[in-house]
Amino acid sequence: MERIQQLYKSLTGREPDAIVPLSAAGSNRQYFRVTGEEKRSTFIAVIGTNREENHAFITWARTFKDAHLPVPEVLAVSADEMVYLQEDLGEQSLYDFIAEGRAHNGQYSEAEIAAIAKAIRALPRFQFLPVVQPKAVAAFSSCYPQAEMDRTSVMFDLNYFKYCFLKLKEVEFNEYKLQQDFETLANDLLSDTEPTFLYRDFQSRNVMLKDGEPYFIDFQGGRKGPIYYDVASFLWQSSAKFSDALREQLLNEYLDALQPFKPLSKADFLPKLHLFVLFRILQVLGAYGYRGLWEKKEYFINSIPLAIHNLQQELSLGTCDAYPYLKEVCLSLITQNEQEEQSKAVEATKKAKVAAYLQNDATYIPHGSLPQQGGAGEGLLVRVYSFSFKKGIPEDETGNGGGYVFDCRSTHNPGRYDEYKPLTGLDQPVIDFLEADGEILTFLDSVYKIVDFHVARFKERGFANLQISFGCTGGRHRSVYSAQHVAEHIHQKFGVEVHICHREQGITQQLK
Repeated sequence: MERIQQLYKSLTGREPDAIVPLSAAGSNRQYFRVTGEEKRSTFIAVIGTNREENHAFITWARTFKDAHLPVPEVLAVSADEMVYLQEDLGEQSLYDFIAEGRAHNGQYSEAEIAAIAKAIRALPRFQFLPVVQPKAVAAFSSCYPQAEMDRTSVMFDLNYFKYCFLKLKEVEFNEYKLQQDFETLANDLLSDTEPTFLYRDFQSRNVMLKDGEPYFIDFQGGRKGPIYYDVASFLWQSSAKFSDALREQLLNEYLDALQPFKPLSKADFLPKLHLFVLFRILQVLGAYGYRGLWEKKEYFINSIPLAIHNLQQELSLGTCDAYPYLKEVCLSLITQNEQEEQSKAVEATKKAKVAAYLQNDATYIPHGSLPQQGGAGEGLLVRVYSFSFKKGIPEDETGNGGGYVFDCRSTHNPGRYDEYKPLTGLDQPVIDFLEADGEILTFLDSVYKIVDFHVARFKERGFANLQISFGCTGGRHRSVYSAQHVAEHIHQKFGVEVHICHREQGITQQLK
């Protein structure tokens, strides 16, 4: 804070009125809004963690300004370049502006489409104008972490996909065969050597809207590279959910704006563009794997199916045909994703059934409302659950607490055998397996003695609720068998009402 105050004072001659922290999104840099009384006294202060990265941003910001491009003006920089003040462009990004269309699965309004089109039409100016500026050589030499998109950086991104996504998703692949296709893909990506500026992170989050006009930020990762990369990055951003028709419209806008700099027909542009779309999707999946599967950040986990959908589209266009083993791996990944999505849908249905069951099962009698002497046992309600320990122990919805949780994992698991995997503890083949093995029967003999004593005492004392839960690895075989048999045993022996909930199977039953 003190360094920001000093820099602000050196620029305005006054102390700031307020320094308010801002969200840093995915960056390690710290951002602050600094306000005061001077005419131009509202600025964004940035405290960086890497001098070279800061130097790249500052140098490119000034180069862009010389080219009359819409970027924030850098107004003051500390001697070590670790702190700087830049123009305040307000609080609305293009990503925020198009939030409603994004929420409606890519059904964008005319105003939203117009704003997106303005942004993509500005891209050719960033790609070509800085190259002819007097400061271009110095600007490219300041790029961080490297001056251009080269083979090393391409292989780094492809290996990022391999190790941070495929490995974490446990997709089987032959590393040598995949590496061969990566080498071929890298050759194809780098066949265009024109010295244009590659923004690297050209997306709607990095476009600010000021008085309805787009301004561009977060270009510190820019470098020399092909023009196709940023078009692919912007139009195939997974979370934007652009329809094919809108992508086509926006691509036409870009090509029209490109003509003064490099006349290209769509037929000439598309094959190379789709190659970069494929590359960008693999790169993004690598990032989603690291930030989502490894760091467990929900936003990135939820973005994975959208990126895989884009990957599936590219494969259907034949973009990956020149890389047969990579295509094979991607098809395996798509199949795995489809299976996961189906499992999620089934799981959501089960959860909805259980939630409805619990919501409707609200007629329990509070403790103490029945007489405490004999003859009042007809009010006892026993709830019996089966569940998976991986998904947590069922909560006591009555608020009374207590009861029992039995661990069935010490007994022989039918789920280890393929013929029983699709079945549950309610199916006769699983029942026969468990009873022939005998371990589950020995286990339940002990359980019956405990719960019988408990139910009998609760009936005598007029208690209203008892919960008994059985857990195993998947909540499918042993716990289901145990819960069902104990529930039926209690109902038959004591005549009390028993509610059964096989939570992971979405099955409920009432024994009255």
